[in-house]
Amino acid sequence: MEYLTAGGMTLIEKLHILSDAAKYDVACTSSGVDRKGNGRDMGSSVACGICHSFSADGRCISLLKILMTNECIYDCKYCLNRRSNDVVRATFTPEEICELTLQFYRRNYIEGLFLSSGIIQSPNYTMELLYQTLYLLRARYRFRGYIHVKAIPGADPRLIQMTGYLADRMSVNLELPTAEGLRNLAPNKHRKNILAPMRLIQNGITSNKNELALYRNAPHFVSGGQSTQMIIGATPENDYQILNVAESLYDKFSLKRVFYSAFVKVNEDKELPALPGGPPLLREHRLYQADWLLRFYGFKAEELLSEERPFFNTMLDPKEDWAVRHLEQFPVEVSRASYEQLLRVPGIGVRSARRIVGARRLGSLDFAALKKMGVVLKRALYFITCNGKMMYRTKLEEDYIVRNLTADVRVKTQLAGDGMSYRQLSLFDDGSFFVMPATADTDKSLFGEL
Repeated sequence: MEYLTAGGMTLIEKLHILSDAAKYDVACTSSGVDRKGNGRDMGSSVACGICHSFSADGRCISLLKILMTNECIYDCKYCLNRRSNDVVRATFTPEEICELTLQFYRRNYIEGLFLSSGIIQSPNYTMELLYQTLYLLRARYRFRGYIHVKAIPGADPRLIQMTGYLADRMSVNLELPTAEGLRNLAPNKHRKNILAPMRLIQNGITSNKNELALYRNAPHFVSGGQSTQMIIGATPENDYQILNVAESLYDKFSLKRVFYSAFVKVNEDKELPALPGGPPLLREHRLYQADWLLRFYGFKAEELLSEERPFFNTMLDPKEDWAVRHLEQFPVEVSRASYEQLLRVPGIGVRSARRIVGARRLGSLDFAALKKMGVVLKRALYFITCNGKMMYRTKLEEDYIVRNLTADVRVKTQLAGDGMSYRQLSLFDDGSFFVMPATADTDKSLFGEL
């Protein structure tokens, strides 16, 4: 079977180019969508059923993650696919994306599609191509698997709305934390154009929930919610500014997730930082930890950082750092503390806090029981008591606790300088092979011809 396309490239050549071009977009996550197969159409979607793979730098690559095109009319200074770069360009047709998605899904390579795009000709033209692709998948090929698609800022709101009825999740990349950073590094993009489709999607989700409450068979609109992504380290914003932006997005736009992408320098430009130590991966990691505290632990950005302390401690995770600065609130007695108090103890998570609250109704708890419930005692032991007693004789002093918490942190947090290659694991990689298969064999395996 020949897979030659109109532009002279094979479908596999396009796939190599456009899957690699999508590697810096990290907004992949579990779908949050439950949709069972109905016996007629192809596929289904389970809320926690998206398979995850991770590349060496921690980026999630769970779906068939591709760009519609790496052509772009914009010239963002941080982007490999910017207009002024001399790179090989390729563009999928909607039919080609449908073919790839269905072929890969049938062979259990993927459980869904993540589709983004450079801007070809205009935002409207690009958004229309994305809509056509999703329409073909859903209407002609009856595909019921998970689909995450990008909304293109500046596109006609009607196009974005129609696409929302075909997608499980949509996202609009904020790109950079502040409008000033966007002006400096992405002069063709404007904060207002980015926030407008976010608001449109938010209003559509709210209206759809009300409609579904009245009419159970009404079509779903972006049932998996919306997300966004910020590049970290390309512009001089501090962690406090970034976390405040994320908190504002959660409050004002009801986002499911804010993703943080450590800046990887792929272009030479005087406006871009030098990054002598490589991408700021530990900083990205701390922001994800803090983001989790905002969404599930009841923290506010102003509790974790301030204008006087605008950056996270690299040696402690954000909850540990907050706890050692607020020792007046500790130790917490696990048999009497409220659920909200338990959540603020390092080493106690959402599940273990719920288990503690449920179990203590049936009897007293000891440290062995806490360990079985999932409490990480090597962090929690400095901040809790069981029946009025601490696990060991421990000083409730900041210096003492910090020394113990960071005793082996250098072993655990070697996130940079360890020979990582900052790339997305591709469909063509297989870590178990020391001798790479021939190109012809790779092409055949992708389409089940071996």
